[in-house]
Amino acid sequence: MSSILPAALPDNTGLPEQTGFDTSPATWLEAAFRHVADRQMSGLPFYRAAIPVKACGFTLFENQWIGCLLTPWTLSLLILPGPDQVWLSRAPGDRLALQLPCGNVTFLQGEIGNQQGERRQYLSCSLMSPVDKALTPEQGIALAEQSVRMALSLPVADADAPRDPSRRALFHRRGK
Repeated sequence: MSSILPAALPDNTGLPEQTGFDTSPATWLEAAFRHVADRQMSGLPFYRAAIPVKACGFTLFENQWIGCLLTPWTLSLLILPGPDQVWLSRAPGDRLALQLPCGNVTFLQGEIGNQQGERRQYLSCSLMSPVDKALTPEQGIALAEQSVRMALSLPVADADAPRDPSRRALFHRRGK
Protein backbone atom coordinates (compact mmCIF):
# COMPACT_ATOMS: atom_id res chain seq x y z
CA MET A 1 0.00 0.00 0.00
CA SER A 2 1.28 3.45 -0.83
CA SER A 3 0.50 6.61 1.05
CA ILE A 4 -2.15 8.78 -0.50
CA LEU A 5 -0.35 9.53 -3.78
CA PRO A 6 3.03 10.52 -5.07
CA ALA A 7 3.20 13.90 -6.79
CA ALA A 8 2.95 12.07 -10.13
CA LEU A 9 1.63 8.65 -10.98
CA PRO A 10 3.50 6.50 -13.51
CA ASP A 11 2.37 6.98 -17.10
CA ASN A 12 0.69 3.82 -18.37
CA THR A 13 -1.04 5.26 -21.43
CA GLY A 14 1.25 7.71 -23.19
CA LEU A 15 -1.48 10.34 -22.80
CA PRO A 16 -0.62 13.84 -21.62
CA GLU A 17 -0.23 14.56 -17.92
CA GLN A 18 -3.00 16.37 -16.08
CA THR A 19 -2.49 19.22 -13.66
CA GLY A 20 -4.35 19.54 -10.39
CA PHE A 21 -7.22 21.72 -9.29
CA ASP A 22 -6.16 24.90 -7.47
CA THR A 23 -9.55 25.08 -5.75
CA SER A 24 -12.11 22.43 -4.82
CA PRO A 25 -13.16 20.34 -7.84
CA ALA A 26 -16.74 20.04 -6.49
CA THR A 27 -18.38 22.43 -8.97
CA TRP A 28 -16.51 20.91 -11.93
CA LEU A 29 -17.44 17.36 -10.86
CA GLU A 30 -21.10 18.20 -10.34
CA ALA A 31 -21.39 19.74 -13.81
CA ALA A 32 -19.56 16.84 -15.47
CA PHE A 33 -21.61 14.15 -13.72
CA ARG A 34 -24.92 16.00 -14.30
CA HIS A 35 -24.07 15.91 -17.98
CA VAL A 36 -23.50 12.12 -17.75
CA ALA A 37 -26.72 11.73 -15.75
CA ASP A 38 -28.77 13.57 -18.37
CA ARG A 39 -27.17 11.99 -21.43
CA GLN A 40 -26.36 8.41 -20.42
CA MET A 41 -27.80 7.26 -17.09
CA SER A 42 -31.32 8.64 -16.66
CA GLY A 43 -33.04 5.79 -18.53
CA LEU A 44 -31.40 2.95 -16.62
CA PRO A 45 -33.48 0.91 -14.13
CA PHE A 46 -31.24 1.64 -11.13
CA TYR A 47 -31.26 5.42 -11.71
CA ARG A 48 -32.85 7.32 -8.78
CA ALA A 49 -34.17 10.61 -10.20
CA ALA A 50 -34.80 12.10 -6.73
CA ILE A 51 -31.12 11.77 -5.75
CA PRO A 52 -29.04 14.82 -6.77
CA VAL A 53 -25.56 14.93 -8.21
CA LYS A 54 -23.64 16.38 -5.28
CA ALA A 55 -19.89 16.62 -4.56
CA CYS A 56 -19.49 16.65 -0.79
CA GLY A 57 -16.74 17.48 1.63
CA PHE A 58 -13.87 17.98 -0.81
CA THR A 59 -10.79 18.87 1.17
CA LEU A 60 -7.05 18.76 0.63
CA PHE A 61 -5.32 15.74 2.11
CA GLU A 62 -1.60 15.29 1.40
CA ASN A 63 -2.10 17.93 -1.33
CA GLN A 64 -4.75 15.87 -3.16
CA TRP A 65 -8.49 16.62 -3.23
CA ILE A 66 -10.56 13.95 -1.49
CA GLY A 67 -14.33 13.91 -1.11
CA CYS A 68 -17.50 11.98 -1.90
CA LEU A 69 -19.63 12.14 -5.00
CA LEU A 70 -23.31 11.28 -4.74
CA THR A 71 -25.14 10.60 -8.01
CA PRO A 72 -28.54 9.05 -8.78
CA TRP A 73 -26.75 5.74 -9.35
CA THR A 74 -23.78 5.61 -6.93
CA LEU A 75 -21.98 7.01 -3.90
CA SER A 76 -18.19 7.07 -4.28
CA LEU A 77 -15.11 8.33 -2.49
CA LEU A 78 -13.03 10.32 -5.02
CA ILE A 79 -9.47 11.62 -5.15
CA LEU A 80 -8.32 14.25 -7.66
CA PRO A 81 -4.98 16.03 -8.03
CA GLY A 82 -4.56 19.11 -5.87
CA PRO A 83 -2.73 22.40 -6.46
CA ASP A 84 0.67 22.03 -8.12
CA GLN A 85 0.12 18.27 -8.53
CA VAL A 86 0.65 16.51 -11.84
CA TRP A 87 -0.78 13.08 -12.52
CA LEU A 88 0.43 11.29 -15.60
CA SER A 89 -2.49 9.68 -17.39
CA ARG A 90 -3.37 6.10 -16.53
CA ALA A 91 -5.75 3.67 -18.17
CA PRO A 92 -9.32 3.86 -16.86
CA GLY A 93 -10.01 0.83 -14.69
CA ASP A 94 -6.47 0.58 -13.30
CA ARG A 95 -6.51 -0.22 -9.57
CA LEU A 96 -4.49 1.63 -6.98
CA ALA A 97 -4.35 0.69 -3.28
CA LEU A 98 -3.84 3.63 -0.95
CA GLN A 99 -3.37 4.05 2.77
CA LEU A 100 -5.85 6.57 4.20
CA PRO A 101 -6.21 7.41 7.88
CA CYS A 102 -9.21 5.05 8.07
CA GLY A 103 -7.18 2.15 6.62
CA ASN A 104 -6.30 0.59 3.27
CA VAL A 105 -8.61 1.53 0.39
CA THR A 106 -8.56 0.32 -3.22
CA PHE A 107 -9.43 2.88 -5.88
CA LEU A 108 -10.18 2.55 -9.59
CA GLN A 109 -8.88 5.03 -12.13
CA GLY A 110 -11.73 6.87 -13.81
CA GLU A 111 -12.06 9.58 -16.40
CA ILE A 112 -14.85 12.03 -17.19
CA GLY A 113 -15.36 14.98 -19.47
CA ASN A 114 -17.41 18.12 -19.07
CA GLN A 115 -19.63 19.84 -21.64
CA GLN A 116 -16.66 21.84 -22.91
CA GLY A 117 -14.82 18.63 -23.78
CA GLU A 118 -12.23 18.93 -21.01
CA ARG A 119 -11.38 15.44 -19.75
CA ARG A 120 -10.07 14.75 -16.25
CA GLN A 121 -8.93 11.64 -14.45
CA TYR A 122 -9.80 10.76 -10.89
CA LEU A 123 -9.57 7.85 -8.46
CA SER A 124 -12.84 6.34 -7.27
CA CYS A 125 -13.87 3.88 -4.56
CA SER A 126 -17.53 2.84 -4.71
CA LEU A 127 -19.26 3.02 -1.33
CA MET A 128 -22.80 2.23 -2.55
CA SER A 129 -23.80 1.08 -6.01
CA PRO A 130 -26.58 1.29 -6.87
CA VAL A 131 -27.92 3.88 -4.43
CA ASP A 132 -30.30 2.30 -1.91
CA LYS A 133 -33.96 2.75 -2.92
CA ALA A 134 -34.92 3.85 0.61
CA LEU A 135 -32.31 6.64 0.71
CA THR A 136 -33.76 10.15 0.62
CA PRO A 137 -31.83 13.00 -1.02
CA GLU A 138 -31.12 14.51 2.41
CA GLN A 139 -29.89 11.18 3.78
CA GLY A 140 -27.71 10.67 0.71
CA ILE A 141 -26.00 14.04 1.10
CA ALA A 142 -25.51 13.49 4.84
CA LEU A 143 -24.07 10.03 4.17
CA ALA A 144 -21.65 11.45 1.57
CA GLU A 145 -20.45 14.16 3.97
CA GLN A 146 -20.05 11.67 6.84
CA SER A 147 -18.20 9.21 4.58
CA VAL A 148 -15.51 11.77 3.79
CA ARG A 149 -15.03 12.53 7.48
CA MET A 150 -14.79 8.82 8.25
CA ALA A 151 -12.24 8.20 5.47
CA LEU A 152 -10.00 10.91 6.87
CA SER A 153 -10.46 9.90 10.53
CA LEU A 154 -7.92 7.88 12.40
CA PRO A 155 -9.24 4.58 13.75
CA VAL A 156 -10.08 4.73 17.42
CA ALA A 157 -8.90 1.93 19.69
CA ASP A 158 -9.94 1.60 23.31
CA ALA A 159 -6.68 1.20 25.23
CA ASP A 160 -8.55 -0.47 28.10
CA ALA A 161 -10.40 -2.95 25.87
CA PRO A 162 -9.39 -6.59 26.30
CA ARG A 163 -7.32 -7.99 23.44
CA ASP A 164 -8.93 -11.42 23.83
CA PRO A 165 -12.56 -11.14 22.72
CA SER A 166 -13.57 -14.42 24.38
CA ARG A 167 -16.25 -14.44 27.07
CA ARG A 168 -13.68 -15.61 29.64
CA ALA A 169 -11.55 -12.50 29.00
CA LEU A 170 -14.58 -10.24 29.45
CA PHE A 171 -15.46 -11.84 32.79
CA HIS A 172 -11.84 -11.78 33.92
CA ARG A 173 -11.64 -8.06 33.16
CA ARG A 174 -14.74 -7.29 35.23
CA GLY A 175 -13.25 -9.08 38.23
CA LYS A 176 -10.25 -6.73 38.40
